[in-house]
Amino acid sequence: MPNFRTDSLHGVQIKVMAAKYNRILLKLSGEALMGQLDFGIDPDVLLATATEVVKQQATGTEIALVIGGGNIFRGAGLAQGGIDRVSADQMGMLATVMNALAMQDAIKKLGVNCRVMSGLKIDQLGEEFSALKAREYLSQGDVVIFAAGTGNPYFTTDTAASLRAIEIQADLLLKATKVDGIYDSDPMKNPDAKRYDKLSFNEAVAKELGVMDLTAMVLCRENNMPLCVFDMLQSGALGRIVNGDDSAGTLVERAA
Repeated sequence: MPNFRTDSLHGVQIKVMAAKYNRILLKLSGEALMGQLDFGIDPDVLLATATEVVKQQATGTEIALVIGGGNIFRGAGLAQGGIDRVSADQMGMLATVMNALAMQDAIKKLGVNCRVMSGLKIDQLGEEFSALKAREYLSQGDVVIFAAGTGNPYFTTDTAASLRAIEIQADLLLKATKVDGIYDSDPMKNPDAKRYDKLSFNEAVAKELGVMDLTAMVLCRENNMPLCVFDMLQSGALGRIVNGDDSAGTLVERAA
């Protein structure tokens, strides 16, 4: 259930929704930015996503983002096509930088300061990642986007999101998908797919639900980082989750 706090407005006591999670990391797929396009970034989807982030940031939530690069290049796919895996993953990292710069521009145009921090050294485009600096920026009200994954090949952006969430001491890692939670099968193909309200990390791994890759899941489990899977394009879903409404997505936590 949502939490409330009591504030005073012009001398009148009112109930105000109190956030359950004060600092979050939002993981977006690159494919989500394509919208109905076959490649690249849909400006309308970019603006809609940036608007949701800014609306939530305006309530006092500290927000960091990790964005994949699958709408431009996907390292694993390039490697399957014959490109050296290290080079392919580095190309994928650069794709995430492109998406980060696009999101930074969209957020800044909405009046909120946004910084890009990169796992690769690209001084002219963004500063090198530092957990300490990232926490400072978040505390002062900036949105921070972590680009270039972990800066190392063979690691997905899911793993990068889990790692960065832990490093910045986030209260919750959110993964935006095209559906409103985790299902036992693809709900786009199976109308009888069962939706889970809550899961433990062990259950999610054992059931092979494909929530995130195994490295990402283990990082979250071993560091007690809760994960919520939800539909970013569902109006108000982000705010509901931050305020403690678990029904807006599927919550994955370490078993008690």
